[in-house]
Amino acid sequence: MLSQTLRRSFLSYFKNKQHTVVPSSPVVPHDDPTLLFINAGMNQFKDVFLGKSKREYTKAVTTQKCIRVGGKHNDLDNVGHTSRHLTFFEMLGNFSFGDYFKKEAIHYAWEVATGVFAFDPEKIWVSVYKDDDEAFALWEKHLPTKRIVRFGEKENFWAMGDVGPCGPCSELLYDRGEAFGKAKNPHDDVSGERFLEFWNLVFMQFSRDTSGKLEPLPKQSIDTGSGLERVVSLKMGVDNVFQTDVLRSLIAETEEISGKKYESDNAAPFHVIADHVRSLAFAIADGVQPSNTARGYVLRKILRRAVRYGRLLGLQRPFLASVYPRLVMCMGDDFPELRTAGDRVAEILTSEEEAFLRTLHRGGNLLNQVIEQSRTSHKISGEDAFKLKDTYGFPLEEIQLIAKDEHLQIDLPRYQALEEEAKEKSRKAHKTAAQQFDQSLFAGVAKTHFEGYQTHALSAKLVGILVGGKFADSIEEGEEGFLLLGQTPFYAEMGGQVGDTGQISLGGNTFQVQDTISPFPGVIAHFGTMMLGTLRKGEGVLAAIDIERRCEIQNNHTATHLLHWALQKVFGSHIRQAGSLVEAKRFRFDFSHHKAVSPLELRQIEELVNEKIRSDEQVKTYELSYEEAQNKSEIKQFFGEKYGTKVRVVDIDFSKELCGGTHTQRVGTIGFFKILKESSIAAGVRRIEAVTGKHAELLVQTHEDLLHSLATHLKTPLSSLSEKFLSLLEENKLLSQELKTFHKQALKQLLQKCLTHKEQAGSISLIALEVSVPAEELPSFAEELLRHLQSGVVALGAKTGERCQLLVAVSPDLTHIHAQMLIKEAAPLIQGGGGGKQTLAQAGGKDPTGLSKALDKIRHVLKNAQ
Repeated sequence: MLSQTLRRSFLSYFKNKQHTVVPSSPVVPHDDPTLLFINAGMNQFKDVFLGKSKREYTKAVTTQKCIRVGGKHNDLDNVGHTSRHLTFFEMLGNFSFGDYFKKEAIHYAWEVATGVFAFDPEKIWVSVYKDDDEAFALWEKHLPTKRIVRFGEKENFWAMGDVGPCGPCSELLYDRGEAFGKAKNPHDDVSGERFLEFWNLVFMQFSRDTSGKLEPLPKQSIDTGSGLERVVSLKMGVDNVFQTDVLRSLIAETEEISGKKYESDNAAPFHVIADHVRSLAFAIADGVQPSNTARGYVLRKILRRAVRYGRLLGLQRPFLASVYPRLVMCMGDDFPELRTAGDRVAEILTSEEEAFLRTLHRGGNLLNQVIEQSRTSHKISGEDAFKLKDTYGFPLEEIQLIAKDEHLQIDLPRYQALEEEAKEKSRKAHKTAAQQFDQSLFAGVAKTHFEGYQTHALSAKLVGILVGGKFADSIEEGEEGFLLLGQTPFYAEMGGQVGDTGQISLGGNTFQVQDTISPFPGVIAHFGTMMLGTLRKGEGVLAAIDIERRCEIQNNHTATHLLHWALQKVFGSHIRQAGSLVEAKRFRFDFSHHKAVSPLELRQIEELVNEKIRSDEQVKTYELSYEEAQNKSEIKQFFGEKYGTKVRVVDIDFSKELCGGTHTQRVGTIGFFKILKESSIAAGVRRIEAVTGKHAELLVQTHEDLLHSLATHLKTPLSSLSEKFLSLLEENKLLSQELKTFHKQALKQLLQKCLTHKEQAGSISLIALEVSVPAEELPSFAEELLRHLQSGVVALGAKTGERCQLLVAVSPDLTHIHAQMLIKEAAPLIQGGGGGKQTLAQAGGKDPTGLSKALDKIRHVLKNAQ
């Protein structure tokens, strides 16, 4: 494929220029909270450009997987409506971290454009920032002055986002000729269709902070980005990115699955599916799962949009997993994670499609009615939009996407008014509902003094009460709310450790704390229910945490530090924490590692941790200046974490980490450590779930009980259990082989019986029967019948519980008979739908009693098809 050739040639060129070939990072930016998805090649080098970290190389080249579906870089709405927009694309890029600058970057770009990409030098134009005379002069060495143009900040000053690295840039453009516009130069080409940008060279000089101020970077650097799909489209001479090799191959697969031909008047569904399946596959392979929050929610929107467009092609059942193998074939060699995560990707795609199809089934009729009713006014009413959301679960963002696809608007003011009315009704009907509040409410609240490192209970002043999202003077029995204290022993959820629970009381008046959070920097809020009596603002109260629960949490938190140390002992210093969740009964620990942890390695990790627990070493904590901590290489710090000027160190002699959580005083109190599970959560990120103390003991006892139960049922000593189990497996294998042989003979007999029921539908030989054959074996059984028929049609129906399957197979010589058309005619009689190819099609249905009528329908259609 041309895409693969260009990708590899680009990497090879820069490798020969002493650049380190750096693999694409996952599309999930695990260490950058400012990004939803990786949207540029430089994202993984952001802290290198900022001078916050160093690599062992100063020059790099990558081909980066990118997804643009949120924030500033959001192309989702445009996909399917334009010839260029994609949500997933590859960004080719070369980078210099204080090594070379403009002169070399421009020279490399020219060599690659005219050599590797083999573009006609006479058709290449470049743009530079209006004040960048240096870049202008350097480009004059390669092309005439008349083909160098200057632009302002909007066009030629690049920034990754609102904050971060930025600088002037120079773009390479390709003149596609008068067929794409009459503009004589890029200045006049407002649409950018004729002079198409294919490479951007960013001369990285600054970093922009949240106030918009530009600060010089420690070293001048280079960041370049060239969209592979755009380069391929120029090389292939096509005016639509969806005509490029990879995307066109995915479109061809969609044609095969849908039975619909890709043409200009129905191109949008094919474009959406081809693009969206790439975003979905790469995101899921890198650890994102569709959900109702954050990245998962965006992924769910992408998937549902693909499903809706699939329905325009008649695809009524899950189909994305069927397109996926073609993507693996096209890109799996260079992105092996597509193969590694294949089963998981297919499973998630299918289950999500099934769930959305159920939603569409519930609300589909109303949705279609709303669209049709809105065509006259070109606007979906606020009432209709709210009903779709409130009754059928269509999120507003999804309704907006549907509206855009149907060229409709939404009456948003009316929708928002109805939503606010519903919220108000809910607040009145459920006074004890979980609290919702605006975090800015706490901006003026005095900071809470946390005393939980030293004590589990203390007297404090009740300085604030929040009920129903508003500050109140008191909280009454039965109400839920937040209490604010001047000082507290309660630890607020932070750094992966859950918040404390306990009680805040005054005499017999008791508030049960169910969670503790920090809704605003420095403020600790205690969420819970007033169980008995009333508490008033300004009163002195007793705040006491659940000591037993806290002890279990702090034991687990210290255990995460021991686990981190053990992982580095077993695998090396490259191991880095990538996240954690510390609860009372268990904890999980995410870490960077390139492959699964073997059972032997897990045992080794457990032994190391338990050995340290038995050593019962003291756990010390102390504060240092952040600058001082940075100079101590033995103290672990976490990439992406934001530290203040003072930091807290948790020191267990052999393990030192910056950490603000609560910890046990001696490691011996952890008691016992046992791993529950090890798994992958993203490319290059593993997760260990574990238990300690009595929960670890309970896990071992549960395993022992299971072994004893198995030994009892199998009537064998525990010491012989493995031998007995292997013996049973062998016995089962032999029985399975016998069963397969019997099944094969039964199918052979059934086949002979079916052949005796051959009939004529006009001049066409036909076998149309209900058979007792498993649904998955129907295609091969039909193929065998056709082999005996030589020429004809086989129509088979099979019941599977309360459902049924219908299959039609047509011999290749009957080119005027189409299996998918026969299925389309017969499927409604079994309350089902399906599709396929000219020679083979299937449908699933919910009404097995309709099989006989469906087969009769096929007979009737064939008789009239002469």
